[in-house]
Order: sequence, then C-alpha cells, then structure tokens
Amino acid sequence: MVNSQSPYILFVQHGWHDTNRRVHRLGHSLADAQTEVIAPNLGLIKTWWRMEPLVAEVERVAIAAQQRHPDRPWRIVGHSMGGLIWLELLQRHPDWWPQVASVSLVSSPVGGADLGRIFDPYRWGIGIARDLGTDRRQIAEQLAQHMPIQTIASDYDGGSDGTVPIQCSQFRHARYTQLSGIRHDNTKDHPAVITAIQDFWAAPTALAKTLEDPVEDTIIAALQSIPGMTDAHRRDFDRALPWANLDHGFTICTWRHPLSIHHVFLADEQNRCRFAGFVGWPDTRGLYDGLTAIKQRYSAL
Repeated sequence: MVNSQSPYILFVQHGWHDTNRRVHRLGHSLADAQTEVIAPNLGLIKTWWRMEPLVAEVERVAIAAQQRHPDRPWRIVGHSMGGLIWLELLQRHPDWWPQVASVSLVSSPVGGADLGRIFDPYRWGIGIARDLGTDRRQIAEQLAQHMPIQTIASDYDGGSDGTVPIQCSQFRHARYTQLSGIRHDNTKDHPAVITAIQDFWAAPTALAKTLEDPVEDTIIAALQSIPGMTDAHRRDFDRALPWANLDHGFTICTWRHPLSIHHVFLADEQNRCRFAGFVGWPDTRGLYDGLTAIKQRYSAL
C-alpha cells in the first residue's frame, strides 16, 4: 500500500529518437524538494533499434532505486515510447504495484503507433518499428484496474498531436486528459502537461469518466480486436464510403489507401467519426471477416 506521507521517487522516461534532457526538466518542474527525480538516458541512437534492451536498462535503474528506498512510493511519467517501456515493466513486475502511486502516460501510442505499422507491415522487426507498432491496450487496461493511470493526448491537427493519433492514447479504466494545440515533441515538457499531471496527482483515485455511450464502446472494442487493427488519423474519414449500417445509427465505413492499405471508420448517427483504424497488407482478408462478424452481431442490438 502506498505511503502518501513518505517522500516520492519520480521516474520520468523519454521516448524514441530522444534523450532525457527535456523530460528531466519536466520531472524537476513536477517534483518538490523531497522527491528524488530519476530520468534514465537511454541514448538517442539506441532508441532506433530494439525496445527490449531499453526496458532492461530502465528495469535495472528501478530495481536499484527500490533497493535504496524500499518504502518510498513511486510516481511514473513516460513520454511517448517511454510510457510503453513502463507498461512493459509494470506488467512484468506485479510486485511493484503496491509501490506505484500513479502513472502518467504522455502522448504514448498505447494502441500501437501507426507509423510503426506502416514502416514494418509484416512485423519483420525493422528497427524499432515493430515494437512501436505493438498494441499494448490490453496491458494498459489491466494495469489501470490495479493502479491509478492517466493518459494525456494533444489534438494538434484535428486527430493527432502530429505524430500519435489521439485515439491511440485512449484506453479503458484510465483517466483521460485531452489537450489541444501542442505538437508531439512539445508534450514532453509543456506547461499544460505539467498542470494536467499535477491535477491528477491531487486526486489520482478519482473515478475515470463514465462512458457516454456503452454501445459505441462495445462496437469500438470489437473493431479494436480485429487482428492487425491499428489506430489511424481521422483525416481520411470524408473519403470513406458506407460499408454496413448498424443499429443505434452507427455506420461502418471503409476506404482503401492508394497503397492498398484498407481503413475502417465508425460513424455515429450525426455522421461524426468515432473510430478510425487500418490494417496492414497481411491482415486485409481478416479485416473483412471481422467486419462481417461485427455486422452480424451488432445489426440487432
């Protein structure tokens, strides 16, 4: 159980193509005088290759910190891939869970980075692309039922922070905070991000917002479960054509990119885009098998 009276350890982790300089500054902006700020520098070049050695390095640092201060509670902040590293670690270390006071994921592609899937559609392991494109939503949702987790996204261009689609940062059971007008690179130390994290720390156990439409969430969950489904930007929604009408006014729409990458969108009764995703070439057939099953299941809700 977290001892809220004890000084904290604050882990802040940078992500891909980055060093710890700016997230270290973020950590010191958040910390009080008693908090120990730990910001491992994984090295810019190493973040291009594989995630597992990066996870191992942060694990080594965390174990050393725990041995130094076994009773101190942890606050964790991860930017972009840094958040994914901590999801991997927390899944592997349930023994750490009682020590975790809060987790804040900032611009983290929890559902799998679309750029990662585009660069490595067959998941051959091209650089870091396969690791970034992996869907960790199930891991995040499980963890969020055991510890307070916040996920922060910014809508910079009508659907993403310029790099990560906002939908990619969303998952169930977490506190979702959406900012606007901040590019991905600037979310690592922006004043609005600092305020959002501080607000979360002030009431980390407050219940996450109840879903406004459970039917919509159920359909989206079914779409997300289709093998290979990756969150996409909503910019191509207007190009899509209706594929199936569902009950409650929902419509599945599809669009094929010129490179034969198949996209799927969910529109509500007001023709607003509620979900955007795509699958890579190997999963195209499975996409339409999955959509057919959804049509059969949700046309009689």
